[in-house]
Amino acid sequence: MTGDVVILFARLPRLGTVKRRLAREVGDVAALRFHRTQVARLVRQLGRDRRWRLELAVTPDRTRWPSGAPMRDQGGGDLGRRMARALGRHRRAVLVGSDIPGLGPAEIAAAFRALGRADAVFGPAEDGGYWLVGFGPRRVERPFAGVRWSTEHALADTLANFGQVRVALLRRLRDVDTAADLKEAAGRPGG
Repeated sequence: MTGDVVILFARLPRLGTVKRRLAREVGDVAALRFHRTQVARLVRQLGRDRRWRLELAVTPDRTRWPSGAPMRDQGGGDLGRRMARALGRHRRAVLVGSDIPGLGPAEIAAAFRALGRADAVFGPAEDGGYWLVGFGPRRVERPFAGVRWSTEHALADTLANFGQVRVALLRRLRDVDTAADLKEAAGRPGG
């Protein structure tokens, strides 16, 4: 088995606590159903691939649910601090969210290939954020400093921290934050 690690960031699937922006438009039950379905799909698809190990990074801490994947707490701090901590545990790792219907093993394999020629890799999202971030052994000290999370500036703010580090960009995908995103994802093959 490889030393490469895929970290799936997820929130405990509890009514009223997941995909809150989406829930405002489609309701708590539909948002929870989407979240549960996505996490289960990603654990199933990414967890059985022998090219990497899957780790589920969960919030709130000390949460347990029978996902079938090894779990770790995300720990305290803002999103950037939690992501940096999770990525920092491994020599080569990529981190993904649970709200990207277009994500599968092919995208993860592309990310690890990109890390063969770059020090960091990002999967840009259509909304200005990113659906994947990955680091090789060479890292910047504060990769997520000053990032305006949940805005169209998240990727640009993060890339500004990378200076002379070689960065690769993957294909652009859509994450699901709104009812329109959900409708678009449902209309795609496999959606």
